[in-house]
Amino acid sequence: MFKYCRIQFRRAILLTLASPLLACALQNAQPAPQDAHPATGKPDIYDRKADGFKQIETALAVAKRENKRVLLQFGANWCPWCHKLHDLFKSNKDIARTLLYEYEVVLIDVDTVDGKVHNADVNAKYGNPMQKGLPVIVVLDASGSPLTTQDTAALEDGDHHDPAKVAEFLGKWKAAPQNADDVLKSALAAAKTGSKKVFLYFSAPWCPWCHKMSDWLARPEVAALMGKAYVPVMIDRDRMTGGGEMDAKFQGTQNGGIPFFVVLDADGKKLADGVGDDGKGGKGNVGFPVEPHEVGHLISVLKQTGPQLTDADLKALESSLAKKPS
Repeated sequence: MFKYCRIQFRRAILLTLASPLLACALQNAQPAPQDAHPATGKPDIYDRKADGFKQIETALAVAKRENKRVLLQFGANWCPWCHKLHDLFKSNKDIARTLLYEYEVVLIDVDTVDGKVHNADVNAKYGNPMQKGLPVIVVLDASGSPLTTQDTAALEDGDHHDPAKVAEFLGKWKAAPQNADDVLKSALAAAKTGSKKVFLYFSAPWCPWCHKMSDWLARPEVAALMGKAYVPVMIDRDRMTGGGEMDAKFQGTQNGGIPFFVVLDADGKKLADGVGDDGKGGKGNVGFPVEPHEVGHLISVLKQTGPQLTDADLKALESSLAKKPS
């Protein structure tokens, strides 16, 4: 069972619309499939029970650590144009890729529930975008500040949304790419100030195991422990300028896929990496550690390079990886 994603499969994955990886673009956006809605004949896409503020909070946490925008799509299950836009987001490969790479999409339900507009407080906070009709889009930066509100009627062409107009809109509001060297330099400076090491790992938007690594490091209890000894930093090999080159530099000829982690001292010297026991008598990238030998390798690296971590800390980190992710 691979705990990492092979780099050479990236383009094939992105071009396969049926691939579950493309669903990552809408991973925070849609509830489980339901029966067809009487007004549209399609399954509901908006969760009529979800707290919009909590949805946004979750999306912003990801956007902040991955330098993305948050795209709020206000709408309702009875709204045919809401379904049309949602379907375009999934079916057009170029738009789906942009959303996967650049946005966290959140579907905010504003249907009337028990005589009240659901998420009316969310609508009010963002300047009553509903007044422009449904669906309506609000784009937030990673800090949660609104950047634009888009009346989607302007993106229509006859009985559908114009893919070119939608693509142009998404391209206009995506975040400027970060420079991998600058990101690493900032982490090294923070490590030197705090007498810590840098826990560097390489990721990409299409890689589900990379997301599991990010999610694990973001867990409060894990972040608190890792923060005692390390400055964790993610380098997106696809989205950051120079990210792919940096990945190649640290992986060398191993090409073991991603996620791939490296521990650096505050001067940038490599102390250890994710190459460990492959469970077959050889060596390989452990990726996101799940199997006992993979977890064992990570813990041994942390024990070797993180003197601030106690035995109890290491045990807690090991226990946090004991439950295999779905």
